[in-house]
Amino acid sequence: MKRRSLGALLLCMTLLFLTACTPKPTQASLVGTDNPPKTITIWAWDENFNIKAANLAKAYYARTNPGIEINVVSMAQTNIVSKLNTAFSASNYEGLPDIVLIEDYRIQNFLKSFPGELRDLSAIVDPGKFMDYKLRVMTDDGKVYGVPFDSGVAALFYRRDYIRQAGYTEEDMENLTWDKYIEIGKAVKEKTGKCMLTLDPSDLGQIRIMMQSAGAWYMKEDGESVNFTNNPALKAAIRTYGRMVDSGIALQISGWDPFVKAFQEEEVVSVPSGCWAMSSIVQAEDQSGKWAVAPIPRMAEVPESINASSIGGGSWYVIDKSPGADLAVDFLSKTFASNDRLMNDLVKDISLVSTLKSAGSMENYSQPSEFFGGQKIYEDFARWTEQIPPVNYGLYTYSMEDIIAESLQSIMQGVDMDEILKNAQTQARASIVNS
Repeated sequence: MKRRSLGALLLCMTLLFLTACTPKPTQASLVGTDNPPKTITIWAWDENFNIKAANLAKAYYARTNPGIEINVVSMAQTNIVSKLNTAFSASNYEGLPDIVLIEDYRIQNFLKSFPGELRDLSAIVDPGKFMDYKLRVMTDDGKVYGVPFDSGVAALFYRRDYIRQAGYTEEDMENLTWDKYIEIGKAVKEKTGKCMLTLDPSDLGQIRIMMQSAGAWYMKEDGESVNFTNNPALKAAIRTYGRMVDSGIALQISGWDPFVKAFQEEEVVSVPSGCWAMSSIVQAEDQSGKWAVAPIPRMAEVPESINASSIGGGSWYVIDKSPGADLAVDFLSKTFASNDRLMNDLVKDISLVSTLKSAGSMENYSQPSEFFGGQKIYEDFARWTEQIPPVNYGLYTYSMEDIIAESLQSIMQGVDMDEILKNAQTQARASIVNS
């Protein structure tokens, strides 16, 4: 009797020990089982745009998927990029989201440097439904890794009252070349005393707009080979930039706040930028009815350049090894990948210009804008988005731009452009090898 009691006691102690030492099931271990995760975490930046869009998508998804918890986390874009790089480099996925917004200029770096870390979403993204230029940046080896989101279509926002004071009309602002734009800017400066646009020496957005209008970039078509010295579009963009500065039509600024201040406080007459600038322009409610929008100018000296381009924009991606990856794919498939009603609401809620081809026929796209004098601006944006030349941004957009920004200052001081770009190309190639 004592021997049996002792054996039972030892058996109980063994079972207790094994139970205590057995790890509790995590969300990751439950994927593909009868108890899949019920939570999705989304990372994005910009409270008034991307975060708001994610929360509206969350509300849409909840209507047909009750019981799913969706956490939308606002985080600076630079922090998102840093955390992803650190996690992927160490193959440590603890604390990562299931869905993340990544800027179009950065996505190729993640796809090429960390293959397998982002989920192939080809099954839920119909290429026929989205703009070609947008799909191009998130496609690798024939697979689509993202769900396209906002268009960064470039536009020329301008004050029609000041343009008229300078002796020009709305018709004159259509089908512009950059040379004609500079000519109008000189007249504006003479008649009104105001500058035509802002330029930030540390932000070469204007250079990017001009290059993409010609289907060119800092890199060759493969996205990996530096293309400074034999790049007619880059050289023409630099020359145009120089003419803007030399003509006196540009207000030199540094940073986002001075950029916004310049047009909200009527220091400049036009804003050649991405459509996303509109959300800041309309905040100056006292200027309602005074603004209009035209297609972005083109470079006359480059035959391939057209009156359409892009700047900025991002898309949604799924972390392949996240606990809720399968659920995240389902969420995206029922929201940003297919839901026209959601996209239509986002026009009204965040001034979204979608990269869905069907966007142009949505109800809210056809509504006239009182702020822009009754112009149906979203129909215009949708039409221009369809015309954007696709380019391969490659892996190194911002590191290449840092080098070009330094070179630009030397060129502006009169140093030979070809010599400067030759040296810059050597420096750029070295930075890639050492990266």
